Amino acid sequence: MSRRPIDLPLPDLTGRRAVVTGASDGIGLGIARRLAAAGAEVVLPVRNPRKGEAALAAIRERVPAAKVSLRELDLSSLASVAALGEALRAEGEPVHLLINNAGVMTPPDRQTTADGFELQFGTNHLGHFALVAHLLPLLRAGRARITSQVSVAADQSGINWDDLNWERSYDGMKAYSQSKIAFGLFGLELDRRSKAHGWGITSNLSHPGVAPTNLLAARPEVGRAKDTLGVRLIRALSKRGIVVGTVESAQLPALLAATAPQDAGGRLYGPRGFRHLGGPPAEQQLYSRLRGERDAVRIWQASEELTKVTFPND
Repeated sequence: MSRRPIDLPLPDLTGRRAVVTGASDGIGLGIARRLAAAGAEVVLPVRNPRKGEAALAAIRERVPAAKVSLRELDLSSLASVAALGEALRAEGEPVHLLINNAGVMTPPDRQTTADGFELQFGTNHLGHFALVAHLLPLLRAGRARITSQVSVAADQSGINWDDLNWERSYDGMKAYSQSKIAFGLFGLELDRRSKAHGWGITSNLSHPGVAPTNLLAARPEVGRAKDTLGVRLIRALSKRGIVVGTVESAQLPALLAATAPQDAGGRLYGPRGFRHLGGPPAEQQLYSRLRGERDAVRIWQASEELTKVTFPND
């Protein structure tokens, strides 16, 4: 079965600085390349310098005039997050676009970050929470649009409020869902607080649907020695154009959230195909688990306590 290509024209982003986490491969790399092709200066904070250099080469091969550069970042280390924030603040360049795309998914056994948090909660949510706080002066200076990449998993399970770090029991998929629900609640609360305090930034959510990325592939660093059955099935369906998306189409919701002419904030963008698993990007209804403003305030407060990173009240 053939698949009609899906694309999204981007506006001219010349003179804009974009920061994209998780851009050393997969969806993040594609997002960074598209932003660079539209004229943005793109900063790629990466954990693995070798993969980062390969990503730069891949972008420059497709976009010879690209303005792209690497920085060091390990989202599973709050010290690394703080160091990146300090380095970018020292550069003094406003950030106009921030796409929080990096993530880790379902280690078979519970793992922890450098700071002792469950790996998915600590990386997917707390690391990005701290990053936004550290970059806030630059984001305010750039009247930035922030896009936080959640997942269809944010429409499943819930937040394990009594055991946020899954110390008493561990379920990899439920812990992944929690990390994405928490991250989504944060992204929406960020937009509300920006409006309340006049920060001048807008915050939206996106999700890529389902596509054959590396999240479920063999990743020895998270204890997965070989590809999961799930990723093999997703690859087969994607190749045949059945239900799910491609790596290319999965990039588009985040790009739409970051560059759409309307800039209201507090929105969720994802594929508009069957069950939002694939297809062209569009705004969609918030998942029920992301609608509770009390839950958003609660996770915000818990995140400040856990990371010891705070946002201003003005």
